[in-house]
Amino acid sequence: MSELPQSKSPDSNPNFTHTRAVADSQSERSEIVFPADTNPLGNLFGGRLMQFIDLVGAMAASRHSRANPVTASMDHLDFVAPVKVGDILILKASVNRAFNTSMEVGVKCMVEDVRAGTLRHVSSAYLTFVAVDHTGQRVHVPQVVPETDHQKRRFEDAGRRREMRASEVARKKTLRSTLPPEWHL
Repeated sequence: MSELPQSKSPDSNPNFTHTRAVADSQSERSEIVFPADTNPLGNLFGGRLMQFIDLVGAMAASRHSRANPVTASMDHLDFVAPVKVGDILILKASVNRAFNTSMEVGVKCMVEDVRAGTLRHVSSAYLTFVAVDHTGQRVHVPQVVPETDHQKRRFEDAGRRREMRASEVARKKTLRSTLPPEWHL
């Protein structure tokens, strides 16, 4: 993976806002699950769900940053329950926290039972997006202003997850540096 170029100063963008509320960028996407999206058991392919998660997460990141979001990572993806053919899948995304040029976005996926009027949680994920301009140059993002207790908890949790991701990246980098050239054989 190549390194992104150095980031631009927020002062270079006349539309830059230093803070943005969580509610300003929340995004939602709905999908009907069709047979082509499923395995032989009639369950939604995990990879297809990951695609939907990435798309709704990118919508929230784009709304928050007012820039092009690039997916840097998807981690802690939980498949809680299967999604079946014919289900109405609802995905909701929020920016949990913004850092310098990156944002953590949380996505929750639910299946709506239209007859019962209920929602069933089927998956959750955390993604990291980096904001870039039309040339691929990283750009600064506004900080998140959490307003509710739930948003404040997610904001704090995102900081802890970032620390864990940084330590895991460092561990993997060290491991790769010790592997012999033929490690994959």
